[in-house]
Amino acid sequence: MTNNTPQWNNWPAGFIWGSATAAAQVEGAAREDGKQDSVWDAFAAVPGNVLNGDTPATAVDHYHRMPQDVALMKELGLDSYRFSTSWARVRPGGGALNPKGLDFYSRLVDELLEAGILPWLTLYHWDLPQGLEEKGGWTNRDTACRFVEYAQDVYSVLGDRVKNWTTFNEPFCSSLLGYGSGVHAPGRQEPRSAIAAVHHQHLAHGMAVTELRSLGAEQLGITLNLSNSIPKDPTDPVDQEAARLFDSLQNRIFLDPILRGAYPEDSLRDLEPFGLHDVILPGDMELIAAPIDFLGVNHYHDDMISGHPNSTGADGHGGGSGKATASCWIGAEHITFPSRGLPRTAMDWEVNPDGLRRLLVRLGEEYPTLPPLYVTENGAAYDDDVSADGSVPDPERTRYILDHIAAVGRAIESGADVRGYFVWSLLDNFEWSWGYSKRFGIVRVDYDTQARTIKDSGLTYGRLIAASRAAGSGTHPAPSVDAVV
Repeated sequence: MTNNTPQWNNWPAGFIWGSATAAAQVEGAAREDGKQDSVWDAFAAVPGNVLNGDTPATAVDHYHRMPQDVALMKELGLDSYRFSTSWARVRPGGGALNPKGLDFYSRLVDELLEAGILPWLTLYHWDLPQGLEEKGGWTNRDTACRFVEYAQDVYSVLGDRVKNWTTFNEPFCSSLLGYGSGVHAPGRQEPRSAIAAVHHQHLAHGMAVTELRSLGAEQLGITLNLSNSIPKDPTDPVDQEAARLFDSLQNRIFLDPILRGAYPEDSLRDLEPFGLHDVILPGDMELIAAPIDFLGVNHYHDDMISGHPNSTGADGHGGGSGKATASCWIGAEHITFPSRGLPRTAMDWEVNPDGLRRLLVRLGEEYPTLPPLYVTENGAAYDDDVSADGSVPDPERTRYILDHIAAVGRAIESGADVRGYFVWSLLDNFEWSWGYSKRFGIVRVDYDTQARTIKDSGLTYGRLIAASRAAGSGTHPAPSVDAVV
């Protein structure tokens, strides 16, 4: 393994090392103990929506194997586990509370705490109850009110043991990809609906933060998937404009309402034909801007943008099934994504670790009220092979993780207030429209037997965590990321 990662030896005291999953991707038990369909159950049941006709019905059976999975987390030495609760399990159909659904999460939290692992809870990772989608889903303002009820239910049972509460994971995906491009559930291709979904999810976030704060929640935040917008030719006005449009739709229409209390003026202008003004009611922006205690940053790749035709790269949102989808770049459908000739993951995403450093530093420079940051997802899919001895060598993923952790270190050196890193994902799982064809896990899952095997990337990550912890106790020098390879 090459040793080209810059050395960085000064991880902050209390830095959190974790890993993450999502309910719909790992739990399975799709109709057990009162759970009803989420939009992803319904979406996957439609032929052509998911590669190979895969569904999340069984996933990786985390619902039944949870204690075993927590034992793996402990073996890896994780400080924290980021998971989501399923709205469709807690309030099936969007209706009454299902105590059995909440009991699973209560047992999970107890198991984590017994193992010395900090629970990091996400309330919404895209699994809207199908019953609410049939009433309009996120195009219906009332769904924001139903979300607050669901958040109250989860807090009523877990609030005594869970400190860290994330409202939404990647609203970009569940709004623009779910209602605009149709590549994600519920599979609608309606630009106005997508923009309404953006605003109503913002509103649900702000209302839930306010309510959970009043109930005593300690740490409240949201996780956004963010990218750098790099014009192919910085001197070309066409590329500059394309990069502005991408930055607006990928980043600023999510960051600015939460951190500044307003949509960017250029975004309001761009999206006026798609009804953004129509869904903003008096008082909304004040609710949306309720103060948060942390911002989760999900980042897998950054993007070079052009306003000229270019077929050398793609935006990475085409999905796995091959079905026809619309553009998620509403009002900017013409923008293109030129290749930079960088290595690519199995998802065909370019690998550029310094993009993560650049993003984390930029956030602090541009948002004066920015709360502490946590990298809540970062990882890579590659095609893994099991060796004859049963081990799973995955040098590309290992290098990807170490290089991006080093980039986080450089960002901290440059002043970014980053307090944790969560690798995606703990387990191979149901990768949305790609089904089970793409493996992100640091733990391999045999989908036939459900057997788990820690990959070399997971073993390396565990050694890094142990070395960092030893350095924090003063028993060893602080580790560089390459020292554990």
